[in-house]
Order: sequence, then C-alpha cells, then structure tokens
Amino acid sequence: MALIVKKFGGSSVADAKKVFNVANLIVEDYKKGNDVIVVVSAQGDTTDDLIAKAKEINPKNPSKREMDMLLSAGEQISISLLAMAIETMGCPVISLLGWQAGFNTDSHHTIARIKNINGERLKSEIEKKKIVIVAGFQGLNKYDDVTTLGRGGSDTSAVAIAAALKADLCQIYTDVDGVYTADPRKVSTAQKMDEICYDEMLELATLGAQVLNNRSVEMAKKYNVELEVRSSLEPHKSGTIVKEIVKMEKTLIKGVAKDNNVASISIVELQDKPGIAFKIFNKLAQAKINVDIILQSIGRNNTKDITFTVSQDNREAAVAVIENLKDSLAFREVTFDENVSKVSIVGAGMESNPGVAAKMFEALSDAGINIRMISTSEIKVSVLIDEKFADAAVIAVHDKFVN
Repeated sequence: MALIVKKFGGSSVADAKKVFNVANLIVEDYKKGNDVIVVVSAQGDTTDDLIAKAKEINPKNPSKREMDMLLSAGEQISISLLAMAIETMGCPVISLLGWQAGFNTDSHHTIARIKNINGERLKSEIEKKKIVIVAGFQGLNKYDDVTTLGRGGSDTSAVAIAAALKADLCQIYTDVDGVYTADPRKVSTAQKMDEICYDEMLELATLGAQVLNNRSVEMAKKYNVELEVRSSLEPHKSGTIVKEIVKMEKTLIKGVAKDNNVASISIVELQDKPGIAFKIFNKLAQAKINVDIILQSIGRNNTKDITFTVSQDNREAAVAVIENLKDSLAFREVTFDENVSKVSIVGAGMESNPGVAAKMFEALSDAGINIRMISTSEIKVSVLIDEKFADAAVIAVHDKFVN
C-alpha cells in the first residue's frame, strides 16, 4: 500500500474532540494498510500564548535561542496527546520530536532552514508497523540546540519528510476544504480549484494566501512531492491537488490574494549615482530582510527616491538598517507606512495573453481604488494600495476575472 504523510494544523487539534477527530482520520487510513506519518502543529493559539508569556518575562529582547526552546514545547504537547488518542483505538503509535525524527537545521534561531533529514528512525518505526506522529516546526542544529522553522514551519516539515522518504502523497489538512480563487470568507463567489500547479500555488502562498506555507510549496516543487489540501472538518470531501502539471483551464487567473502584512519604506532624496541601490539592498540582505516591490523615482536635482516593501515584522529592522546608512548615503529622510496592502492576481496563462494587467487596473479604477506601486512577473501582477480598500479590491478584481 501507500506511504502517506499527513499534516494537521493547530486549529485541527485545538481541543480533545478535535484531537479524536484527527485520530480517527489517521486510523482510518492506517487500517486500509497504508503506512502513515503525521506532522502536527501546536494546539490552537498555543504558539501565540507562549510568545505572550515570553513578553511577560522579557518584553524587550528575549534571545532567539530561548524563544526556540519555549516555542518548540507547543508541538510536544500536540504529538503526545494525539498519540494517546490513537492508543485508545488500539493502534501502535509513537510520537517523536523534530530531532528524534532526524531533522537537522542551520543555526538561524526562529527562522531555521532544514539542511537534511536522517530518516532512519522514521523508517524503523514504520517497519514496526507503527503510526508515527512527528512534531512539526522544529529541528536540531549542529550544536544540538533546538531550532524552529518559523511560521508555517509544520507544512515544511511534512513536505520534507515526504521528500526524504519518497512518500506517495503528502496531505495538508486545514480548516478549509481546498485552495480557492480568493478567500471564501471574504469573497462569496470564490471557487474551489480541483488542482493547481506548483508555480501558481507558490505565488499565491507568497502573496498572502494562507492555505499553504510558501516554503513548503517551494520544497514540494523541488522534490516533486504531490500535495493535497483537504479539510480536517470535512475530511471526505475532495480537496485541491498541487502538482507539476495541471490540465488546461479556460480561466487565465487562478487566484486573487491579499496580504496586509506589508509596510512600505521610502528613502527620500538619495544621491543619484551608481552603486547606491546596491549598498541599500545588500545591507538589507545581510540583515536577512526580504524586499518585495521596489520603485525608484526619476532623478531630479541629482537626487532620487527609492520606495520598497517589506513585511511588517521586518519594518522596524529595515528602517534601522537604512538609518545606519544615512551618513554614507546622505539622503534627506526615511519614512514608512504600514497602512497598506498588497493585492495580487496569479495565473500561468497570463504570460501569453496580453491585457491581463490592464484588466486588473480597470477593475480597480472602476472601484475607485488608487494604485501606489506595481510589480509584475510572468505569472503574477501585484499592486500596493491603501489597506482600507483591500477587501473591496479583492472582490472587484475577482469579479472581473473569475465570474
């Protein structure tokens, strides 16, 4: 039979009733003769609660190493409770922390990346016909310190196991029953997709769709892991398959995404000479700050302005990096705005179809929404707008393309 990796998010195991619901799903597949490995996140709001506890003790700057020690505890609770539930059903089961499951990471605490997985323990437990429950989101670095993978890291953990063990399928269970053309909670006409290709899903995940973590999709594409997004609340409904090639569809646009976790930063009256942009963005890269949309003004009086976007989580650090360059770059000031949102359309078909961007801009114009910045690639168009118009923009653009 098949080797199946299943991942359940925190909302899927938030209380005892939901833990038993998940246990039933796992046992159902196991009794069909499948080998089953399960990756679990911390229950409900446990991670947020642990962060709040840390702030009570050290509100300014708790070390990232100790934050990893603290945050990794949430998954340990989940895996043990789920294993206990499966035990009551009479099935052999074992729970493993990330390091016990062979996860080796780099040493960037709170945002660690997986270097490799030693799958021997996982294989050994599977050969003993046990259901294996693994703590997602965590691993061990070369110093034997616990590390965590950042938000959405459990998705990445599940895909990494599926890749390492060449699983037949990796199922990601969430509180929605698949990938939609827009957030169905905000857009009543959103449609569920039966399948979507890796590139489209990666763009949607990166641009704000919260169904899958973008790092997990990137890894799935790299190792050709077939993903399936399903609902833990309605497990017998078909979900959405994420794979390399999907059948041709009429629609050019696969989805509309919104991201409110955005801040724009402007550097005003920079010297207009070669090398300035390199100095700025090289320093930001050294600080591990990802930059998204970049806009440079036309030079005037030997100066220019550069505006770019980062996540709100990185806004303070990015501004600090720029301020430290003020003496060497001699700009007038740096400003920022967190009351912005990025709205994007994604679709592999738009590359060979002219007029897609114009159609998006028309939808925003008809809705009376002003565009502040624009970014494009072969399969996406993103615009930066005022955050207060974000939901209206998603609906307007979705209606223009999908309905």
